[in-house]
Amino acid sequence: MDGTDLEPRAKRVAAAMARMPTGAKLFLILVGALLPLALIALFTTIQTTRTADTEARARLSAIADESSGVVENTLTNEANQFRDTLAALERDPQDTESCMRLAGSFASQGGVRFAIADAQGRVLCGQRFTLPASDPLRAAEVRASFLAGGLALRVGGSGSLTATAWYPVSALAALARPSGFVPDYGAALLRDDDRLVLRNLDKSGPLGRRETARSDLAIDRLALEMSMPGAPVTSPLILTTILLVVIWIVAAVVSWFVVNILLIRPLRQLRTSVGRYQPGEVLDMRRFGAMPAQEIRELGETFQQITRTVQAHEADLADGLVRQTKLTREVHHRVKNNLQVISSLINFHARGAKNAEATEAYSSIQRRVDALAVVHRHHYAELEENRGLDLRSIIGELAANIRATAPERAAGLGITLEIEPLLVNQDVAIAVAFLLTELVELAVSCNPAAQIRISIKGAEEEDRAILRVNSPSLVESAELGSQLENRYGRIIAGLARQLRTKLHHDPLVGAYETSIAITGRP
Repeated sequence: MDGTDLEPRAKRVAAAMARMPTGAKLFLILVGALLPLALIALFTTIQTTRTADTEARARLSAIADESSGVVENTLTNEANQFRDTLAALERDPQDTESCMRLAGSFASQGGVRFAIADAQGRVLCGQRFTLPASDPLRAAEVRASFLAGGLALRVGGSGSLTATAWYPVSALAALARPSGFVPDYGAALLRDDDRLVLRNLDKSGPLGRRETARSDLAIDRLALEMSMPGAPVTSPLILTTILLVVIWIVAAVVSWFVVNILLIRPLRQLRTSVGRYQPGEVLDMRRFGAMPAQEIRELGETFQQITRTVQAHEADLADGLVRQTKLTREVHHRVKNNLQVISSLINFHARGAKNAEATEAYSSIQRRVDALAVVHRHHYAELEENRGLDLRSIIGELAANIRATAPERAAGLGITLEIEPLLVNQDVAIAVAFLLTELVELAVSCNPAAQIRISIKGAEEEDRAILRVNSPSLVESAELGSQLENRYGRIIAGLARQLRTKLHHDPLVGAYETSIAITGRP
């Protein structure tokens, strides 16, 4: 294979790498760079830990077997001596020779006490010492217990005699101490859930480990537990730890370098450009230069295409908004003109009416058309801001129109307004304007010189307000009942339903009250 074959192959590999996702490139680079180091570190750590743990467990097992054998033999031999001495004393309570042999056996153990006593507590052999009372023993029964900071060993005789030996912790620790050079260790005697510590093992730090071995003794469920520190920190373990740290540093540096060059830096540039984007602009990809990541390059091209689409849509929306605004203005203008034409026609016919009743009917119709025209005019003026209609301005203009178009017989009509600055939508404004017009006309029909008070105040709910119309003319009377039944009742009820609320009438004070929806405050 010559050099001419290697060059195309290298180009194909480079092309294949270029087509690969950036995540796959990063994974292959990190695996190729760190795999040998990781395998070496893993093998060294496993081998070192396995060897150290095996040595520690073997040594602890040998020490535990030795110590448990010594303790078991000592306690077993002395229990047998107790049985022999008990048998001799039961035959002859004056057998001092057997007692002397037993005392000689215990004399070599410092601090150990023993006593053989009868049922009345009289000591026949050994020395008197006090231990907590315990249950009686059967013949030749051996019982061990942890009492007074040591081990109490009791042996029952065939008669009424009982032998007791008390081993302090120091004597037991001396028995359990392994022979020869022994590293730091811990030892404890166990009996079921009870534990008598013979030697404490110092703590080896938060990361230290310890090995534990347990050996059962052939005496009343006793067991000896030995513990030793785990494998010490050796030079191979230190080398392994340093190697792992180096691997971590290399991995961090390589990862940061690759990710920063391929991903982070281009993404920051793209994010900055997209963050500065304003609707109507087109994202210029030339400002980024050459991007090493294919995915980011494609993402930038996608953003560029989106900005072109947004630019085209923005232009279409702007043209459509201009056309819609012109159309809306034209519609409102035509509606306003039509309402003015209707009002003028009604006024023209009112002047030509032949009797007062017809004139008053035309005036009543004109007031309702004026109410609708007032709301529409305010809605047309508010159209640019779209905040809502100012209810105080609408009702103020509406009250002025009602007084101006009132019949001659209602020259004494008075309307007092107490209205907070509130905003409502067009539907609510029209319904409120018609409702107030009907209630004012109802009051005037009962009393031409009616005095009317109109108030609108905010309620406890932020989106509600209380509308109240109060007049002595609205106090319950025969005239009011007749007007409601024949003309105004159904209209007022229908307007209340349009407001999606209930209209309450207080016949004693002459007040109508209801709750209306608001959109806010100016």
